[in-house]
Amino acid sequence: MNEPRDDSSEELLAHLTQWFRQRPTSMEYWELLVTDERLVWCFVGESFKSLLLRADTGERGRREITELSPERARTLSERNFAVPLDSLQSIRLREGSLFRRATVTVTWREGDSSESFELRATKSADPQVGDVETLQNDARLSHVDIEIETVSGLL
Repeated sequence: MNEPRDDSSEELLAHLTQWFRQRPTSMEYWELLVTDERLVWCFVGESFKSLLLRADTGERGRREITELSPERARTLSERNFAVPLDSLQSIRLREGSLFRRATVTVTWREGDSSESFELRATKSADPQVGDVETLQNDARLSHVDIEIETVSGLL
């Protein structure tokens, strides 16, 4: 997974996949591409709570992202954005359990304040602990507090 994609000179360090963010009326589906330069947030779909609008679970968008460079993936939706690696403060992965979904929380500096974004794993998501461990061991992210919280028991 350490090879550049498409025409990009960025090196892909990790692709964190199958995450969603709960909103008041919908679930937004996101993919995270961590490169040697930035973290790219890719919006890949939305499922609304209304039974009439429940179709999209982000699968088509996820497939599309895997074929593109991080820069091209960033331009697919106006909701997509990127955070430079030097602005990242923390990445926290909390493993799921029988009764709770895994979560990933990313915090970064934006101007004089900190921003934070928490995502939950979809039902079919891989825990991705190995990908986050790879990021923990990467010298380019030595300034980022990267933590994996493992769960013991059912909760």
